[in-house]
Amino acid sequence: MPSKPKSTVTKAGASAPAKKVTTPKKSAVPVTKAPAKTTKVTATKAVGSPAKVTTKGSAKPTTKKAVATPVKKAAAAATKNAPRSTTPSSAPAKKAVKATVTNALTPAQQRVAKEKAQAAAKAAAAKAAAAKAAAAKEKEAAAKAAAKEKAEKAKAAEAAKVAAEKAKAKAAAEKAKAKADAEKAKAKAVADKAKAAAAAKAAKEKEAKAKAAAKEKEAKAKAAAKAAAEAKKLKEAADKRKLIEAEKARKQKEIERREAEERKRQERREAEERKRQEALEAKMHSKPYEKDAAFLATLRDLLLAEREKFQSMIATSESEADEMLVDRERLEYDDEDGSSVSSDIQRDQLKEQAAYYRLQVQEIDVALARVADGSYGRCDECFEPIRRERLEFQLPAFMCVSCRASV
Repeated sequence: MPSKPKSTVTKAGASAPAKKVTTPKKSAVPVTKAPAKTTKVTATKAVGSPAKVTTKGSAKPTTKKAVATPVKKAAAAATKNAPRSTTPSSAPAKKAVKATVTNALTPAQQRVAKEKAQAAAKAAAAKAAAAKAAAAKEKEAAAKAAAKEKAEKAKAAEAAKVAAEKAKAKAAAEKAKAKADAEKAKAKAVADKAKAAAAAKAAKEKEAKAKAAAKEKEAKAKAAAKAAAEAKKLKEAADKRKLIEAEKARKQKEIERREAEERKRQERREAEERKRQEALEAKMHSKPYEKDAAFLATLRDLLLAEREKFQSMIATSESEADEMLVDRERLEYDDEDGSSVSSDIQRDQLKEQAAYYRLQVQEIDVALARVADGSYGRCDECFEPIRRERLEFQLPAFMCVSCRASV
């Protein structure tokens, strides 16, 4: 790798004179990115006023204007020591560093840069020529399209002209045909008029004869209809009397039949109600597990164990409530922190729990009494036997699952 360019930077306020920065001799090896980056970092350490750039053999500083002009073929440059300031680095210092890096290029690098610039110029010229050719091609295509459109318009105009001439000839032929048809229709109308007049005269005579015959026939029909109406009226009166008598007899018979059916239904309902009451009475006094003494003994043991558990819970709750009452009487509480209120609430809750446990004990006592007489296991709602699993799981259980769900 090529040696890094050395630069010397002094701190602000140093009394030592500024030393010139010496650059290494130009080498044929291209300068890599790392040395340039190092040179940039070293130069940016000078904070404050713009850094002055001096070339080898010249003591004149290079200003911002000199940095803007390209000095690619100048010799290696060095930076003078700039005093450190509290203000951040300005733009002239950065541009001075850029000029230093540019001046550090070797002739080989400058030649490569020139070749790259020429290649870029050739590529730009080729691109411009290609764009010009494409524009010419598009213009030629547009001219062809315009010519094609013009030819199609001329062809369409010619076709329209031929169609108009054909339509005109067809209209003239249709007009002549319509005129001939009108004359023919006129002649036919005259003939039809004469024929219609003759037919109307014959029809009039025939109608007069038909009217006379119809009048005579109508008179005969009226006389016959009058006689038939009188006979029909007499027959309808007789039939009406018969129907009224038959309807009365039918209604009386229907009433008797319905009364008999209602008596039978009432007797049947009464018998079913008696049977239902007897079955309900039997269910109400049934003992579903009376014969299974082992199962009843198991239930008795389970109920007794449950009763002992609730008795112990009652004793525990009452003792805790009594202790809280004694503590409240012995100690003095500050009303502001609410300790007394909280204690009273907890004691009331313990009392309520004890009362609930007593109710459970009472239910267990009822269940034990039913186990003793063999009636335990019968539902209190439907009086059907409760399943064994429910009796063993729910202690005590007085209703089946269906009745309990409907409550």
